[in-house]
Amino acid sequence: MTILTERARPDRMTTRQRLVLVLLLGSQFMLAVDFSILNVALPVIGTGLGFALADLQWVATAFALAAAGFTLLFGRIADLFGRRRMFLLGMTLLGLSSLAGGLATSPGVLLVARVAQGLATAIVTPAGLSLLTTSFAEGPLRARALGLNGALMSAGFTSGAILGGLLTELLSWRWAFLVNVPVALAVLVAAPALLQESRPPDRPKMDVPGAVTVTAGLLALVFGLTRVGEHPPQGVVALGLGAVLLVAFWFAERRSAAPLVPVAIMARANVKWGNLAGLIAFATETSLVFVLTLYLQEVLRYSALATGLTFGVLGLGTVLGGVVAPRVLGALGTGRALSAGFAVQAAATASLALLGAGTGWIWLLLVATFVGGVGNMVAIVAFMVTATSGLPDSEQGLATGLATMTQQIGITMGIPIMSAVVTAAMGTVLQGVIVAVLVNAALAFAGLLRPRSAIPNQRR
Repeated sequence: MTILTERARPDRMTTRQRLVLVLLLGSQFMLAVDFSILNVALPVIGTGLGFALADLQWVATAFALAAAGFTLLFGRIADLFGRRRMFLLGMTLLGLSSLAGGLATSPGVLLVARVAQGLATAIVTPAGLSLLTTSFAEGPLRARALGLNGALMSAGFTSGAILGGLLTELLSWRWAFLVNVPVALAVLVAAPALLQESRPPDRPKMDVPGAVTVTAGLLALVFGLTRVGEHPPQGVVALGLGAVLLVAFWFAERRSAAPLVPVAIMARANVKWGNLAGLIAFATETSLVFVLTLYLQEVLRYSALATGLTFGVLGLGTVLGGVVAPRVLGALGTGRALSAGFAVQAAATASLALLGAGTGWIWLLLVATFVGGVGNMVAIVAFMVTATSGLPDSEQGLATGLATMTQQIGITMGIPIMSAVVTAAMGTVLQGVIVAVLVNAALAFAGLLRPRSAIPNQRR
């Protein structure tokens, strides 16, 4: 009889892997919280620092521009110069920028801190994800790790609103920044002992034309998405410029001897269709939170804190989805699990079209968001597994950088699109919400529409 040690078991994590997982998941959760923690506090910040009402959106936009615009670049830099090194650099920047934001005394200082937080997110997220994928071999353990990562990140988005409301109401909006500082310090103390450096032995030259065109193109694209609703001409020009720059990036990569993103990787069916599915998954769920916030506050007259607490049910659904996702992938295969996740999400979202003006409808909202959260998280885990599979460890930073960029663009683009739908359809707020819910459900259903061969039904 053969006795397998803990290290020899392919389906069990070693003690070191568990510690690495806790460290990386904790840092990713903190980054996810940063996306939403200031939303509830924006009016208070505006009053405290003298922001004009029209300029408050830049507290969120400045973060999104930096986070989405530089993710792909820093993901590749992590591949070339060391993922642990970039992870530690990003965590240091996050701690310092959070301290600066918490101590800010003027709008300018606060916005600079938010840009720095966005840059830190662009550094840490792909580096952390690539450290995660290279710490676990492709298969059940990686699927489990990515499932937990997806669950905590999604929970971070929803709990950020709750935490922001609690900190603002009980202490001060400044603690929405300062809470990051001790967490960053703890990660910086533990990471050097737990994380092993990984980078290729031969370091190719940086693809400068590719880096410039993709970063500028993504910045223009995200800026256009955030502006097209309020300033259509400005937004359309930015979107057009972003499209031109991204086309230029494609041609630059085809000619480069050491491309930032090899065209062969972007042409892979699993990378291409997996990232498209991820874009839909993040755009629909985050924008649904925006739409339902309007419903809760404008129709049911909930307070900001009560609204945040309501979304805790969605957070529970996403946590459950992250836990069960690896089993779903194992039972159905990656492609079918992705389809099943989107089908559940689309059905649950469509049921929200029945919402009415009475407070009794809150029960439908709670059930539907919980079920939809489970389906959305199954789809997200399937997307992450798909988009990072079949690639060598030397390209995992690039793959996770692409996946992270997809995630952040989805988060950024979903809200402006749903806001435009609500505005265009609004006879009453409830009417606008219902139309936006149906559009959201249709987009989730569109995640099912892809060639059958694009994402194989590989079982985990």
